[in-house]
Amino acid sequence: MAGRRGLSSKSLNLTFLGTTSAQPSSTRNHSALALRLNSDVWLFDCGEATQHQIQRSKVKMGKIEKIFITHTHGDHIFGLLLLLATMLNGAGGTADGAEDPRTHMVQGSSDPIEIYGPLGTRAYVRNGLKYTHTLLGAPYVVHELRLPSDPPDGDYTSLALHASESPNGRNIPQTNGVWSNVYHDTIVSVSAAPILHSVPCIGYVIIEAPVPGKMDPAKYIPHLKRTKTPMSVMSRLQQGENIELSDGTMLQGPLKRPGRKLVILGDTYDPSPIEELALSADLLIHEATNAHLPALHLHTKAEDTFESVEARAKSRGHSTPQMAGAFAARIGVRQLVLNHFSARYPGNDDVDPTANAIMEGITRLAEEHYSGKITCARDFMSFDVDVPQEHT
Repeated sequence: MAGRRGLSSKSLNLTFLGTTSAQPSSTRNHSALALRLNSDVWLFDCGEATQHQIQRSKVKMGKIEKIFITHTHGDHIFGLLLLLATMLNGAGGTADGAEDPRTHMVQGSSDPIEIYGPLGTRAYVRNGLKYTHTLLGAPYVVHELRLPSDPPDGDYTSLALHASESPNGRNIPQTNGVWSNVYHDTIVSVSAAPILHSVPCIGYVIIEAPVPGKMDPAKYIPHLKRTKTPMSVMSRLQQGENIELSDGTMLQGPLKRPGRKLVILGDTYDPSPIEELALSADLLIHEATNAHLPALHLHTKAEDTFESVEARAKSRGHSTPQMAGAFAARIGVRQLVLNHFSARYPGNDDVDPTANAIMEGITRLAEEHYSGKITCARDFMSFDVDVPQEHT
């Protein structure tokens, strides 16, 4: 969106809507994460019952404009069709030949909801809407991030476009192993790279454009008054411009500071293909599906060791807290958020002492390899992504 306003320190916010893997539990729902940019919302993954989680949270469903899918495992995508039907005024058709305007969608009548994902995302949405006889009251479009081994063209389905599907979906090829700027505007950009899982999987990197640095008005106002220069030029200086005054004095606006960088990974046992894109990020969201907690978790197998748990996690395409911590250290990230926990690890650690002890144990495992701030995500946890202190 070209007209997006700049992001303040309080306008980049994350809300976890689902933090479990495979099966939901009474305290954790399937994977979904909402990123708020000012008033707009981008969703990352959309597991079963995501729309219920949104309704229980402060996330505004009507503000969702983009949905990024990391991979097509059900616990990350089964909620997508239901969410689209709710967001876009879906219906199941009419009886006795009655007309429904949704059967004659006029493309271009409104901006479509944009969906990004790997090969198969478009086919999944189109087939799901077709065979559930779902009509939508607004358009959507699917952009697929294609691997070199994927077909470069086509939709991976023989079905024609759904009545609400925009024909402008892109098949985005890799360049040098990554997908650069799959979306960008003047304020924020999204790039991506494959990460290793049991199926094709994507990690996303969201980068805020450089923003104006902190301005000291006292540095400029005396010069403006002396030369009777309109105070309105202060806004240009704030944007980093250089202004030459009538007496030849050159005023230089504050240098822009780097924008914030967020790395949101899907399921992975090795995210190294995204490492270069992710370097020096402010925030990394990394899965930690399995952990060896012999003194804390009652169902720990007697024969398990740290090594056997890691081997089992890797064999299923997943990570341990230690693996997440090691990758966080490698990319020099400022903060690590652990996510996508096995359903055996309760998500009510904010109110239950036993659950808190388990999550603290998981945190300590990550701390063996990473010394920065570590947070264990829970459903409905929400926080702002702050501007680094050194940049304020």
